[in-house]
Amino acid sequence: MNGATAGRYTLIARVLHWTMALLVIAMIPAGFVLMSLPAGTVQDAAFNLHRSAGVLLLALVLVRIGWRLGHPPPPLPAALPAAQRAIAGVAHLGLYALLLAMPLIGWWATSAYGAPIVVFGLFELPPLVAQDRALSERLFALHGFAGIALALLIAAHAGAALHHHFVRRDGVLRRML
Repeated sequence: MNGATAGRYTLIARVLHWTMALLVIAMIPAGFVLMSLPAGTVQDAAFNLHRSAGVLLLALVLVRIGWRLGHPPPPLPAALPAAQRAIAGVAHLGLYALLLAMPLIGWWATSAYGAPIVVFGLFELPPLVAQDRALSERLFALHGFAGIALALLIAAHAGAALHHHFVRRDGVLRRML
């Protein structure tokens, strides 16, 4: 019997979830702090780390989606109203969409800016488009707005999990612990 059929997510799903959660929770504020750093060596190193972590997150979300396709999540409690089930489904789709979109938009924006994406000093991603600073500015703005949307959706997701744990006491949060 795998974890999902026992009422819990599989161990791999839980490790992916919490690893990504920690990375994303660090990446969102870091992305905004990067903009306030003075230009120079420190800012360049911070951007390189942010880009590398973004590539790592892209790889992790692709693995996570692949894992989830082969290992469906445990069912929600039967007593959960249909509207809440629908909202949970839409929220999860939104999380996955933003987790995919954020690094792709960042890669696209960085390519348009003309900066390289060297991943942890190991390899360099190819640019997606030719240098175009005007396009880059629009894409970085979109990346920032998507980051805010992701932060809000994560807050709602965490709030819902805490509501299930402390108010409904229905075991939904324990499935991912």
